[in-house]
Amino acid sequence: MKSVYYNILLICFMFGMTSFSNTYEPEFAVCTSVSNYPLLKATGYQYVESNVAYLMPDKSDAEFQEHLDEIKRLNARVISCTSFIPGSLPLIGPEAKQDEAVVWADSALRRAGMANIPYIVFGSGKARNVPENVSKEQATEQFIAFCKKISPLAKKYNVTVVIEPLNRAETNLVNSLEEGARIVEAVNHPNLKLLCDIYHMMREDEPASEIVKYGKYIRHCHIAEREERTSPGTKGDDFRPYFKALKEIGYKGCVSIECRWKDLPQEIQPALSYMQEQFRSL
Repeated sequence: MKSVYYNILLICFMFGMTSFSNTYEPEFAVCTSVSNYPLLKATGYQYVESNVAYLMPDKSDAEFQEHLDEIKRLNARVISCTSFIPGSLPLIGPEAKQDEAVVWADSALRRAGMANIPYIVFGSGKARNVPENVSKEQATEQFIAFCKKISPLAKKYNVTVVIEPLNRAETNLVNSLEEGARIVEAVNHPNLKLLCDIYHMMREDEPASEIVKYGKYIRHCHIAEREERTSPGTKGDDFRPYFKALKEIGYKGCVSIECRWKDLPQEIQPALSYMQEQFRSL
């Protein structure tokens, strides 16, 4: 009877140790060409992140088919596409072209659905920039109005649009998670959520605690080092406060490197190892 008891204790101990050793770690991606996916996968990344231009919103389905074929041929897992609305389609001010932008968005979202891409990143700093003589309140209302137009389209194509707060050197509208969360709350649609970009947060001196505060809206994450937007580990930035915040909110999404690569094949492995080490130290 004692041996049975000891065996049960041993199993419980081993199970406890196994659970303890399961450190928190999200999935990882790199913003680069889809053609680089085999290299990323071989290095240990789970996804590639492309650009909305890859979806060819202004081209025919026949032309886009080439890219669908590439995704299938490479068995590529594309987590998202950035640069949603081009700067040539301003969303704010008296010269706004929201109707044309909705047509563009519909095409991009439909193509994302065709390619099983779950997220579209709504950075588009130039398109959402507030012109002179337009108030912040008016600009915010216009931005919310546009988001209300595209959110049902995102739902239609089974895609989630994630608003990306950008630093003030890139745009003057939505520069923090708080501002992004206000937009999400005002639109109140399940297919419009929030992205946290650690690079932009650091540039704006935005504390990691904001991730915890608005975590219920966060669905995607970008990262790069603060000073020169280099890949993680190049200058040794400490991301652990932000990683700890992601862990605290139970973030299960992807952390995608969006940086200025100098030598992508040489940098991607050290960058991944650096992030993994910091996550595993939490």
